[in-house]
Amino acid sequence: MIGVAADRSHYCARTRLPVEIVRAPLRGEALVDALVGLGRRLDRPAVLVPCTDAAVLAISAGRGQLADSFRFVLPDHADVERLMDKVSFADHAIAAGLPIPPTAVLRSRADAERAAESLAYPAVLKPGLKSASWVAATKAKAIPVDGPEALLARYDECSGWTDVLVAQSWVPGPEDSLLSANVYYDRQSTERVSFVARKIRQWPLDTGTSSLGEEVRNDGVGEAARALFGSVAYRGLGYVEVKPDRRTGRLVIIEPNIGRPTGRSAIAEKGGVELLMAAYRDALDEPLPAALEQTYRGVKWIYWRHDLQAALARGRRGELTPMGWWRSVRGPKVEAVFSISDPIPFAADLVHTAGAVGGAISRRLRRLVRLVPAGRPRSGRTGDPRPGRAGD
Repeated sequence: MIGVAADRSHYCARTRLPVEIVRAPLRGEALVDALVGLGRRLDRPAVLVPCTDAAVLAISAGRGQLADSFRFVLPDHADVERLMDKVSFADHAIAAGLPIPPTAVLRSRADAERAAESLAYPAVLKPGLKSASWVAATKAKAIPVDGPEALLARYDECSGWTDVLVAQSWVPGPEDSLLSANVYYDRQSTERVSFVARKIRQWPLDTGTSSLGEEVRNDGVGEAARALFGSVAYRGLGYVEVKPDRRTGRLVIIEPNIGRPTGRSAIAEKGGVELLMAAYRDALDEPLPAALEQTYRGVKWIYWRHDLQAALARGRRGELTPMGWWRSVRGPKVEAVFSISDPIPFAADLVHTAGAVGGAISRRLRRLVRLVPAGRPRSGRTGDPRPGRAGD
């Protein structure tokens, strides 16, 4: 295994598994150039597994340069862009009759003004694609807005980070109503794996990523996934998140992820389904593993640090007790970062978090010190009433 990382100090780059870690940007032509250079050193083709949206886009666009040295399974590049870009996906979903929440594409301030008047609230603002400037400005996947004025204010703030924004009405309901399907479609566009799960908690609250999830049985999620991925000639790993809309009584598609594993993909392996091995073997034109069908063992997936943060925040809101948290995490589970056989990433994540918390406390203390009055400046003589002496 060879890793490719933009930041070699990232906790995921501390794993003992790779024999080498290549440092390279994980987007655009720079990533393709780094992979071409790596490919020249390989004695045989290797399976390439992108782990971010930007990497998927880069590999898809550069597939002609990478095909000799690497094996990977992706839809046609036009379909990658169509499903990954939230603007293109909104247009495609409407044309294909896929169920999505009320959505508006904002290419100008005038579009934002029309959307502000027409959308139901609360709503969220999302970029079509998370550009480098978006990532530099915020870690948020989506920015909540609670009314027309808030939408326009946040549009004015965020429009400088990306060319096009998507405004979408929020689908009401708790975070544990968010359901998902991890899928694999082979090189002939045949569905081979579908593993359904749901979120229990997420971090940050409301618009974050999963911190605790569990597998569930829900045939409607599988049907929504087949409608989505069947609307194009899909190939490779895929993921779709859906949510029941109580206003209409149907499942609506929140967003898809294209061509890569997700943070929660490992729940499939814990549940006895060889999702990633299926992708690996199909890329090499080898027979797929036998364990491809979900058997519902009740397994969970947890990111301990994020889930503790989410639980504490829920507790402060009065929505979760310590015993309720403990009951929610019990049972067979796979852990996002911690591994007894590979413990350094977990330790590095804790060290990074401690440093971030310490830095935040230090910055807050410095701000407080600046706000404390420094005391009355001394004048030339005690009680000297003459003006202008304080600066002497």
